[in-house]
Amino acid sequence: MTAENRLDLPMVGERQSLREQVAHALRAALVTGEMRPGVVYSAPVLAAQFGVSATPVREAMLDLAKEGLVEAVRNKGFRVTELSDRDLDELTEIRQLIEVPTVTRLADASRAAEFERLRPVAEEIVAAAERGDLLGYVDADLRFHVELLTLSGNAHLVEVVKDLRNRARLYGLSQLRERGTLSESAREHVALLDALKTGDTTAARTIMSEHIQHVRGIWADQH
Repeated sequence: MTAENRLDLPMVGERQSLREQVAHALRAALVTGEMRPGVVYSAPVLAAQFGVSATPVREAMLDLAKEGLVEAVRNKGFRVTELSDRDLDELTEIRQLIEVPTVTRLADASRAAEFERLRPVAEEIVAAAERGDLLGYVDADLRFHVELLTLSGNAHLVEVVKDLRNRARLYGLSQLRERGTLSESAREHVALLDALKTGDTTAARTIMSEHIQHVRGIWADQH
């Protein structure tokens, strides 16, 4: 790894398994763009930066490979997966086809209490955005969407969407943070809950569709 590609990674401790800690740190580097698409990263070199052996790094990388975030490069290491504009357009289309009608059907004033239970997570997304915590934003964002879709009662649908989100990731969050517009995207989650709890299907459909399109717009900034 060249000096240019050296990552600013933390030393890991003993509170979690090394594999979990390394995976968490690598995921953070992917989210923030510190680990760049197309670049090959060596497990031994990363291990030296973490202050651990290469084994937990390889294990963590294999976990990320299963999610489509990186791919193994024989005798070299792992390359961060690159997605083309067509890939991103297709992922966006699938999310629109699945998530928009599913979330729209949830809109029901009689289920207001269920939606209110998600409000702390929506507010957590906003708080993370306001303090510029990208990994906190992504973690809370994933929990929000998974828990919301779980209300549909379709476990297979939830798994499909989780896989789509993992493969796409949230490109461009650092640019949004720098422009000061990350909070605007975050507040869409609160607006969505407000529409759902009042049974406003039209508003819920519009907000969900625009939210997914905004994410695609974020990706576009990276291409």
